[in-house]
Amino acid sequence: MGLEIESRPSDSPYIERVWRSTSSGVDRMTSIATVHWDLVFWEHRGQVSVSVQGPESRASAAVVPEDATFFGIVFSLGTSMPHLPVNRLVDGSAPIPDATRRSFWLKGSAWSLPGYDDAEEFARRMVREEILTRDPLVAAVLGGASPDVSERTLQRRFLASTGLTRGAVRQIDRARRAAALIREGVPAHDVIHRLGYFDQPHLARSLSRYIGRTATQLSRRGPEEPMSLLYKT
Repeated sequence: MGLEIESRPSDSPYIERVWRSTSSGVDRMTSIATVHWDLVFWEHRGQVSVSVQGPESRASAAVVPEDATFFGIVFSLGTSMPHLPVNRLVDGSAPIPDATRRSFWLKGSAWSLPGYDDAEEFARRMVREEILTRDPLVAAVLGGASPDVSERTLQRRFLASTGLTRGAVRQIDRARRAAALIREGVPAHDVIHRLGYFDQPHLARSLSRYIGRTATQLSRRGPEEPMSLLYKT
């Protein structure tokens, strides 16, 4: 009962993670903040749906269709589909029409539905057909490089390809790391020092805004309203 989620990392530079899940006996969840956008496929009562889910700047409540199956591709930061600008998808989504169990339409062409084990081949086709691009400047910065461009150019490129500012990305990622550590049993005071929070109230505000949970709730082992995908980075 609940929302069962399975996920795996990817060796593709375009994909952050691949996941799948099933819902049973649950009709809502906490959708936690994320800096990535997803391409999500789900089936509910025989109806297949496809949607591009944008980055989420804060935690929010989300409806979960009961007895549904889901599959999603989480794309890496700096990867985008130019015909669907990611900065227009923040805290929102774009449904893709005419999906069936076999295919869906994407930028005027019919595509076979990908699966959990062949998401990388699907992404390679998207790249070949110039539907999926990756900004090398953003990738370089995320890798620790210092490109020879102005800060204004960097911020503009970063915002265009991620939909978020560099500051927002850092805050969301830190909150997700904090939540993952607390769920593993790391004491809150250790998390504060390890991740550079000022104090307990600073951590509490971050968790409330981006995760929708307190440290106590995250450390609890009892049943809670399910959360969207949370993994260590």
